[in-house]
Amino acid sequence: MSGPNGDPNINIDDGIIDDDDEFNDEEYAAIDSMLDQINSCLDDLEERNDSLNGKLHELLESNRQARAEFRAKMNEGLAEGQQQHTVQPSNEDSAQPQGEDSDE
Repeated sequence: MSGPNGDPNINIDDGIIDDDDEFNDEEYAAIDSMLDQINSCLDDLEERNDSLNGKLHELLESNRQARAEFRAKMNEGLAEGQQQHTVQPSNEDSAQPQGEDSDE
């Protein structure tokens, strides 16, 4: 017969698995205390995790806003640069008065 985990050489009748363990009140209290400490540590970790998660979301949103502002400024700069090119005539255009051909 195989063991509890499927181990082929372990027999339940060998006495290796003994369910007759008796715990006294002190052992239960010690286990309960350890579980309370573990639970407290897990609560602390969960609180820290939530705090870090909130800070990361704030940082992400701040980064998104900064990128949006940067893009807006870049687009403004490009638009102003394009306006300057259309408003200021080039050197060739300024040499000839408008409406007059040099061939006349």
